[in-house]
Amino acid sequence: MRTLSNPLARWGLSIIAVVLLMALLAPWIAPYDPDAIDVKAILLSPSSAHWMGTDGLGRDVYSRMLFGARISLLVGFVAVGIATVIGVILGAISGFYRGWVDVVIMRLVDVMLSIPTFFLILAVIAFLTPSIWNIMIVIGLTSWMGVTRLVRAEFLSLREREFVLSAQTLGAKNHRLIFRHLLPNSLTPIIVSSVLGVASAVLVESGLSFLGLGVQPPQASWGNILTDGKEYIQFAWWLSVFPGMAILLTVLGYNLLGEGLRDALDPRTNSKGS
Repeated sequence: MRTLSNPLARWGLSIIAVVLLMALLAPWIAPYDPDAIDVKAILLSPSSAHWMGTDGLGRDVYSRMLFGARISLLVGFVAVGIATVIGVILGAISGFYRGWVDVVIMRLVDVMLSIPTFFLILAVIAFLTPSIWNIMIVIGLTSWMGVTRLVRAEFLSLREREFVLSAQTLGAKNHRLIFRHLLPNSLTPIIVSSVLGVASAVLVESGLSFLGLGVQPPQASWGNILTDGKEYIQFAWWLSVFPGMAILLTVLGYNLLGEGLRDALDPRTNSKGS
């Protein structure tokens, strides 16, 4: 409930709720088939018949935006899920066992962080067939480093706490210490990082689709709608404005929600406010 007391978090949650609802209901609320070509309706400006106009093939932009939201959010959720699982496993191992295991994992993280993530994704995608599944996997496999460092830092801190030392004294096994004591107390940074990670994944997917290396036509995504718009940007502004605004608002919503969750779940913040 503390999250809802933060006005920025409320705005973020409201934006995300609207986007998710529209994505889930897209098959029922889209007025047209998003892939239906109509040569009589090419590049029509926004009107009562086509709320967001039409593109260069006469397809309804509003319908394509709704179905594009499904693709963009699916990529974000799955990619972040993959990155979070990898990051939690490696961070927990690194922070709990320390020693040479910690050194090896942290050097791997340093190597991965030294490579610009977007260019690494571009390099990998260039050797693969562009598809939504390849995009989700590649983004997930190149985005786990931040979660790993967060979880490692939490484990290093929590490992010296009294309740963990007491459990060790009582003979608790390593797996019980990790899953019963350390991991549950490390959820705050994991949750916040995951929420913020969805925003980053949506941006990356949109960028890849804009460059033609992401979701392939005729399947709609916000990125490839923007790609269509660049050809007609001088006289068909709606092809660039609407998908651009959708990406902006979605990313803003997740960022606001992430900050609100951090304030609500961080005990240090709660103690200051009380």
